[in-house]
Amino acid sequence: MIEPHAPAPPRSPAPWSAPGGPDGPARLPVRPGTGRFLVLAGVFVCAACGLVYELELVALASYLMGDSVTQASVVLSVMVFAMGIGSLAAKRLRPLAAAGFGAVEATLALIGGCSAMALYAVFAWTGDWGGMWANGSRCLLVAFSLAVGLLIGAEVPLLMELIQRIRRQDAGGAVADLFAADYVGALVGGLAFPFLLLPFLGQLTGALLTGAVNTVVGGALVLGLFRRDLTRRACWLLLIGNGLVLAVLASAAVLVDDFERAARQAMYGEDVRVALQTGVKEVVLAGGTDGRPLDIYFDGRLRVSGRDELRFHEALVHPAMTGPHARVLILGGGDGLAVREVLRHSGVDRVDVVELDAEVVRLARTDPALSALNEHAFGDPRVRVTTADAFGWLRGATPAAYDVVVSDLPDPGITASTKLYSQEFYGLARRVLAPGGRLVVHAGPVASGPRVYWTVEATVRAAGLRTAPYGTGGRRAGGAAGPDRTPAERTRAPRDWGFVLAARTDPHPRLDPDGPRPSVLTEESLAAGERAARRTRIAGLPASTLVHPRY
Repeated sequence: MIEPHAPAPPRSPAPWSAPGGPDGPARLPVRPGTGRFLVLAGVFVCAACGLVYELELVALASYLMGDSVTQASVVLSVMVFAMGIGSLAAKRLRPLAAAGFGAVEATLALIGGCSAMALYAVFAWTGDWGGMWANGSRCLLVAFSLAVGLLIGAEVPLLMELIQRIRRQDAGGAVADLFAADYVGALVGGLAFPFLLLPFLGQLTGALLTGAVNTVVGGALVLGLFRRDLTRRACWLLLIGNGLVLAVLASAAVLVDDFERAARQAMYGEDVRVALQTGVKEVVLAGGTDGRPLDIYFDGRLRVSGRDELRFHEALVHPAMTGPHARVLILGGGDGLAVREVLRHSGVDRVDVVELDAEVVRLARTDPALSALNEHAFGDPRVRVTTADAFGWLRGATPAAYDVVVSDLPDPGITASTKLYSQEFYGLARRVLAPGGRLVVHAGPVASGPRVYWTVEATVRAAGLRTAPYGTGGRRAGGAAGPDRTPAERTRAPRDWGFVLAARTDPHPRLDPDGPRPSVLTEESLAAGERAARRTRIAGLPASTLVHPRY
């Protein structure tokens, strides 16, 4: 015989809840149907804000510490783990769901909204201190991922409690409604981040605006819809808390331009002349006036230094121009410096440049310092520029159309560039080479990155070309042009460049005896660079492909 259970004693009301307790139906100022719609609308907006915080942290991981799949994976995995912990922890807040949700949203708005500025500040001002500060931005990034994940995870149990208090329904139906609003909001946030927030507001202002929206919606939902479930003290605390969060975010938004200028000067020095977000990358031009050398940074990585760019571009271009060179294709090279070296050779009839970022080409044409450095190369009528992704452009290019192909592309370790160092890419480049044509590839440093360098060489060979490796020294110390752009890494930056010359027959790096005399590169230095590169050979490395990148 089963004994009847005695009724459980009533729970004491939580100190944040109004008299009447949290177990009965919510006393709403609107109809239950309207209240339910407003809660789901709040879920929609908060989910959009939450996903913006996630994408912002992933973007910061790529932008500040290097464009690495590993770092993005760490951020996302830490955040998803924290969401599970936050969901479990929120079970204790269910008796005071309204006050708990209001506090969670205000805290999430403050942390998520300010995360970009805090990370950028640590990176700019403490990243090159060394010691415990060397990885300070990485540690802070993980801390923000953990905190944001915990708070996002706490939202769902509290929202489930609130929506069930409006009108009880089976758990499956409530979960379906809640997750539908959550996932649709995530879709909107995921699309808004790259197409609206980044291009029109930038990372810093975009994060601050997202935090403000999060604060307003979370506070309005609790104080407007569930205020009768709260004590007078709880209402005032939530109101004051949300007001303070909005004040902090608004103050930061007012100061964001001054902050960004100061942080940029801390990173690049006092000579910053141009800083813009092109939609493809951040471009910074420093120096170039009053006798100071021009430095060009792409996404914080030193791409061109006026102190030593001549060594790089002469070594990249001149050995490949030995032989027929009437038709030349340059992949990348939007700064015009490789074009300048090509045009020094007589007999060039046409130069096609395929550059992804039209804004870089515009700067190469119009910026006084950069256009002077490239000797107004884009003004030559033989030069034609196409704004396109090099991989996609090669797929539609005419076979056997070029005597020389120059691959002047970013470091292979940068995720966005990996496909441009794949076997498939070099197969396409081989297809556009005329009989007797040559391909030259910038393959990263030889001395400090031999595995990456020889992987590039093995990949070019796998595409059916024969190769001749060579390098050149004299690179300026302190410039991080590779995948890692942490300031602490700049003192250990590579001191050399490595290249691979390739053709259908055995190529030989040498200077054209009938061509122009380079300013720095000589037959002796070219031969020495070839011997030095061969001494670092790592045999047996597999080729890098689209589905199995090796860099």
